[in-house]
Amino acid sequence: MRYIIDRFEETLAICETENRDTITVPRTDLPASTQEGDVLVLQDGIWELDTEATDERRRRIQKKMMDLFE
Repeated sequence: MRYIIDRFEETLAICETENRDTITVPRTDLPASTQEGDVLVLQDGIWELDTEATDERRRRIQKKMMDLFE
């Protein structure tokens, strides 16, 4: 399952699942470079950044924003 970092609140990352449920994850459990909007996967108890999915998601959002302002 993929998770998207919605926001950070102090020491927690608030993540949204693919079915729009929300979970909280200690920020210390995540890779150090994670940012809001990143896509994560949980593999064998370890949180990993899915850079390909994150890049694709950012491209899709950027395109939608460009289309809105044309």
